[in-house]
Amino acid sequence: MDYCIQDFGAKPENKNNAIYIQNAINMASQEQGRVIIPKGIYKTGTIILKDNITLYLEEGAVLKASDDISDFDITKKDNHTSLEVPSFINCDYNGKPTLYFIYGENLHNITISGSGTIDGNESIFYGYQDEYFIDGAFYPRMPLLFLENIHHLEIKEVTLANSAFWTTHLVGCEEVHIHHMKIRNNLKLANCDGIDPDHCHHVHIHDCDIITGDDAIVFKNTMAYQKYGDCYDINVHDCNLQSTSGAIKFGSESFNDFYDIKVENITITDTNRGITLQLRDKGNIHDCHFSNINISTKVGPKPYFWGYGEPIALSAVNRNDDIPVGRIYHLQFKDITMDSENGLFLYGEERNRIEDISFENLSLHLHKKTKWDIDQHDLRPYDKKPFLKGKVNLLYLRNASHIHFKNFTYSLEDSIKPYYDSDFDIQDAIDINI
Repeated sequence: MDYCIQDFGAKPENKNNAIYIQNAINMASQEQGRVIIPKGIYKTGTIILKDNITLYLEEGAVLKASDDISDFDITKKDNHTSLEVPSFINCDYNGKPTLYFIYGENLHNITISGSGTIDGNESIFYGYQDEYFIDGAFYPRMPLLFLENIHHLEIKEVTLANSAFWTTHLVGCEEVHIHHMKIRNNLKLANCDGIDPDHCHHVHIHDCDIITGDDAIVFKNTMAYQKYGDCYDINVHDCNLQSTSGAIKFGSESFNDFYDIKVENITITDTNRGITLQLRDKGNIHDCHFSNINISTKVGPKPYFWGYGEPIALSAVNRNDDIPVGRIYHLQFKDITMDSENGLFLYGEERNRIEDISFENLSLHLHKKTKWDIDQHDLRPYDKKPFLKGKVNLLYLRNASHIHFKNFTYSLEDSIKPYYDSDFDIQDAIDINI
């Protein structure tokens, strides 16, 4: 049965339609019905989802976050903090937001669908701005979707736009299907990740088109939600990704293990890093597969977004002395084409932190694309030494073992040679076969 929010009092001219939309959701939940957002722009505060509903946005419908930040403070704790330093320097986050837009917890059978748009109204959260970068006024800000412990979740066809923080934060969710969805975020805005499966399992993401100013698809194991266990059994394929940070990322929040994750048939364009595994905490990353991926990376505006044009970057270092770092091991990269300003980067903190990695059928074309210098490697977040001085290599490797390359071809244009050091810069390594 359908429940149109207009029948409950929602109107485009209202400053906050939350009470009317919430009444429609509460009624639809009793009948396993659809909540219809019709054509028009409907501003709203926090919306709390219920069991067994479909939130359906018709063509031309926009569900937009209201202009009043207090409309999203459902905990009434006001516990977000002003930024003492920019978020690109320190953005440690335990996973718990302080504000909520579309929110659901401990639910079954949720669908968000339709050809309309959910708009996070990002500008109300702005802080520092310049030509290349927008930071938030405080941290953490409001995710567009925050869904915790949802069983049987489907998100399809909708457009998610203008999020000021993680766009789709899924915590401890299982049996998740996300497909034919668009994300359109500001490429200058920090921390507006695309899809963040956090301690999730049995997740299928495909045919999505994501443009966002931070990591596009990023697997997390945040500290606050360790009770949900590992992040595993995830399949991502046939997606187009663009980001001013990492397109496919693991971490940096990594308090549990990541495994049985497959990423296939992906196109990555104009991104700081293509595939980046940032292990900074006690969890491990293992038994994951990456194949048939086209990667185009470039160096972004310094120092705002992490990375320096690496198509593949693996690092295992502890973010601070309080937490020992885990290991990255038993990964496969196959059939990957890279058009980049930088080479591959593998960096472990001590011997054998990165082990048993196979690369097969890799093609790397290096050339200069941007005006930014390439004179260091980026290990943020890492208190000891966030940057390593160094020029471009095909492969920069530290503290790794059993790394095997088969059929690795490359080419260099003259434009990259002023920034180029040597083909391979390898130290503290065992059994490296190229």
